[in-house]
Amino acid sequence: MSLINTEIQPFKATAFHNGKFVEVSDADLKGKWSVFFFYPADFTFVCPTELEDLAERYEEFQKLGVQIYGISTDTHFAHKAWHDTSEAIKKVNYPLVGDPTGRLARAFGVMIEEEGLALRGTFVINPELKVKVAEVNDNGIGREAGELLRKVRAAQYIAANPGEVCPAKWKEGSATLKPSLDLVGKI
Repeated sequence: MSLINTEIQPFKATAFHNGKFVEVSDADLKGKWSVFFFYPADFTFVCPTELEDLAERYEEFQKLGVQIYGISTDTHFAHKAWHDTSEAIKKVNYPLVGDPTGRLARAFGVMIEEEGLALRGTFVINPELKVKVAEVNDNGIGREAGELLRKVRAAQYIAANPGEVCPAKWKEGSATLKPSLDLVGKI
């Protein structure tokens, strides 16, 4: 079953954020745009490239009012240790959420039970706590922050402009479509 337009389940977790351990819950997401960015594990290979890419674009997400949450099945303690030892992860200023029981990974359908790890799942959550973008990659395929930014902008645009849709390759400021009988067969 798709998670699109479903409300996220209530949760509480501990994250490493700005040098501290902090509690994160569904209540923190209410009224804001959020991205849940699941990755398999700390101290791995593709993961730091993705998290560093997000860190380098984090300010752009924040200008859009979007909070990013990096999530793996590691503990918040492991996140701190990784942050303290990796040059790439030292750049991360968004919360790294510990999910050692896999509860969040299971709720979003990205848990690999036999490995105890998460797939590379990306979820854009609107201020009403509904999933608007859901993408899951094989763990060998890294994601790109620029494409995620485009999807966030598109989700925010259609939320603010009911009746319009964003076509392929849509970028902020480009033309959208208004589905109607007049467009059938003309695109």
